Amino acid sequence: MLVLTATRSLLRSNGAVLRQNVRLMSSVASSEIQAAAAGHNTTAKREIHSDPPQMKSAPPLQYASQPTYLPEDAADEKEEEAATSGMADRFKITAEVTVSKIFPAGFGWQSSSIFAEEYLGYSADSMAFALTTGLGDAIGVMAGHCVYYAAKKSITGDDSINMERETQTGLLLASAAFCSGTAWQPLVDVLQGANLPFMQVFAGTWIGCGTAFYLGLRGARTILSGPCKYIHEPTYENSKTDKSLSVAIGGATGFFVGTDTAYLPAQNFLFDVVGIHDATPQLMGCAIAGTSTGLGFVAAQTTLNAIYPAGKLWNDGK
Repeated sequence: MLVLTATRSLLRSNGAVLRQNVRLMSSVASSEIQAAAAGHNTTAKREIHSDPPQMKSAPPLQYASQPTYLPEDAADEKEEEAATSGMADRFKITAEVTVSKIFPAGFGWQSSSIFAEEYLGYSADSMAFALTTGLGDAIGVMAGHCVYYAAKKSITGDDSINMERETQTGLLLASAAFCSGTAWQPLVDVLQGANLPFMQVFAGTWIGCGTAFYLGLRGARTILSGPCKYIHEPTYENSKTDKSLSVAIGGATGFFVGTDTAYLPAQNFLFDVVGIHDATPQLMGCAIAGTSTGLGFVAAQTTLNAIYPAGKLWNDGK
């Protein structure tokens, strides 16, 4: 009985100790959890009150505010600039040639026709008259070209102007002008003798004298390219530029037909513009003749400048 009582007492004592240990362990664990939570809150508070982290921002979207230039776009812009510059150069050279050669050619032809009739006694339908007017045409081109570039070099001080080269160029063009100038009167006589309308005489003279100029130009290249170092021999490439120049020269000779006010004046659309009448003073008549060739050349060359692609005309600097 005593043993049983002692055993129960020992069990109760051990149970009390066990419960006390459990409470103690629970208390310690609770303290550790609270301490950990307090530490976490402290860390969180430090993070909240500390400086915000530096974040790298992404670069702005370039395509949203700036245009994109592709290589093709750059090439197109360069082509447009080159085309604009090339067209301006074409008209600049056209103007220079009109002043330096085309006007003097018409002036020289008319002057020589007066000299041939009044001082040499040649009739207008003679070969001597035709050769004299052709020579006057050539002298006008040669003199006008050389005087123009000599004056330009003197005024501008442009050392790139080589007068030896310009003299040879003038000789080449004058040789061709002699051919077209010589052909003009006989050709007009034949066309008017056939009683053709004015426009057919106009067109026939354009084609005929343009062809004569081209043949003269090719022949002069063949003959003069040997002794003249600045004159190129005939090639396929310069044949194309020679053709385009000859077309424009043909236009000059066609407009020159308009100076004849005696043939079908009602059909002559140039009658009031460049018509030379019997009462017109001789010097004024020479100036009108030069104006007519200048107008014809500019009209023809302006059309060529507009329709020909770059690098295909005589005045493209090739």
